Amino acid sequence: MKMKNSPRRRFAKAAFVTGMAASLLASVSNASAKEPAPATRPASARPAVGSVAPDFTLNDLQGQAVSLAGLAEKGPVVVIVLRGWPGYQCPLCTKQVGEFVTRAKDFQQAGATLVLIYPGPADRLNEHATEFIMQTELPENFRFVTDPDYAFTNAYSLRWNAPRETAYPSTLVINQDRKVRFAYISESHGDRTNAAAVLKQVTSLGKR
Repeated sequence: MKMKNSPRRRFAKAAFVTGMAASLLASVSNASAKEPAPATRPASARPAVGSVAPDFTLNDLQGQAVSLAGLAEKGPVVVIVLRGWPGYQCPLCTKQVGEFVTRAKDFQQAGATLVLIYPGPADRLNEHATEFIMQTELPENFRFVTDPDYAFTNAYSLRWNAPRETAYPSTLVINQDRKVRFAYISESHGDRTNAAAVLKQVTSLGKR
């Protein structure tokens, strides 16, 4: 004989369904919470050779906006991401910038602009950046910009999100179509590409 669908039985069934729904919702919420934040996106999200580099606009120490799209219209762009301000001035970055400055005329003859990006916490970043660059006379084809609170660094998935770290030291060569033609991304402080290797990549692009 079939049992009637009593109120007690209907209540138990409803409670079971509600419990299952709550459990499923909690699982989805937990999974979402574990998704990597933009600051810790995987390396695969970084601009790769052959991909189009996302446009960016950053300010120099005089408050003038510098955009990738605007520079790329004039010729190749070399983007050098420094460690910026991890709580001190990085001597390896100072050495790297100095080496590129010594080859400034060669890059100029190749029609290239070099953008030095100095990332760090927004608080007093311009002050730290001024201190970093004050002893260096930048050639006219160099632009020195800051990246407050890692807006650019996160967008390019280059954030080194660890205590006393800022960004992975990186060098990109970008052509006039904003395509990445060379990318050197280091996950250590001292592993940097040199000016001669980058200049070789730039000159291989030729001019329009």
